[in-house]
Amino acid sequence: MPNPLDDRAVYTFDDLKSWEVKRPGLPPSLAVLGHPVAHSVSPQMHNAALAELAKKYPQLKDWRYFKFDVFPEQLPLTLELLQQKGFRGVNLTVPHKTDSAVLAFADLHTKKLQAVNTLVREGQNWLGSNSDGYGFIQSLHRDLGVNLRDGPEIVIMGVGGAARSVVIACLEEGCGKVWVGNRTPEKLQNFVEQFNRMKPASHLHTLEAFKLAAPPTEKWAKNALVINATSLGLQSGDPSPLNVSLLGPQVKVFDLIYHRQGATALVAAARARKLSAADGLGMLIWQGAKSLTLWIKALEGIEIKPEDITQTMMNAACGELAISPPRNV
Repeated sequence: MPNPLDDRAVYTFDDLKSWEVKRPGLPPSLAVLGHPVAHSVSPQMHNAALAELAKKYPQLKDWRYFKFDVFPEQLPLTLELLQQKGFRGVNLTVPHKTDSAVLAFADLHTKKLQAVNTLVREGQNWLGSNSDGYGFIQSLHRDLGVNLRDGPEIVIMGVGGAARSVVIACLEEGCGKVWVGNRTPEKLQNFVEQFNRMKPASHLHTLEAFKLAAPPTEKWAKNALVINATSLGLQSGDPSPLNVSLLGPQVKVFDLIYHRQGATALVAAARARKLSAADGLGMLIWQGAKSLTLWIKALEGIEIKPEDITQTMMNAACGELAISPPRNV
């Protein structure tokens, strides 16, 4: 049985069924659900922020954040059990963000994304929203100095839940043309159809689809922003999803993935060519801070700004990832 105070502990659906044994009295709990999820540093960063906030708000002193490795077929029952066990909030990561079991709880704004990463306890049910877009915009500005309102051309690789959140954020902020690539033609076509439904009626954005195996880099703007929203990079031996030698010197690269082994293959290759590049750690911190402020406001009525806790979260994440000195946010 994992130690319930160990931030690195990975729990399962079976652990949740006997949660009373691990958490006597069931103090307020938060969780991230994913598969795989062992690499996640979300418990470290959330628990560090909660410990800091508890100095000012004692009602938060017993709150605790955990991670659960949950298979897709276990998700519906897991969400029911989390309610029964008194969990107050949930984050969702790959592959659960687009599961019908969580989309059923999406608020009106999130429904058009067809991707949920945050569940807030609302009575005996959940309310689903998405903080990925917020985290992406904040990190993009701070890590790469990119302002989407300047209208940069966007290239997105991948069509999953993270890609949908990024597309909506880009459209709402006023980006330029959008390119999207994927390995599976059927999924790519489905994304194009969803894009046409997602984009604001007042925006005349165009979307160009392409095959990841044959990216039309010569057609991309010289200062395009290239974003990896595929799963390539989650494992340490994963190759880059794109040959960066095809990119011009003004292109900027943003990888939504981060991991414990240092830079992803895409970020490392981009930096080797002197391109501006950032991984997904900053986005993780900002979306996590947004989720935590939503839970605390909804359940305790306490107003906290994400920027009040992001540096504490970043310090904790960098400590776990052995990044020294910690990055600033």
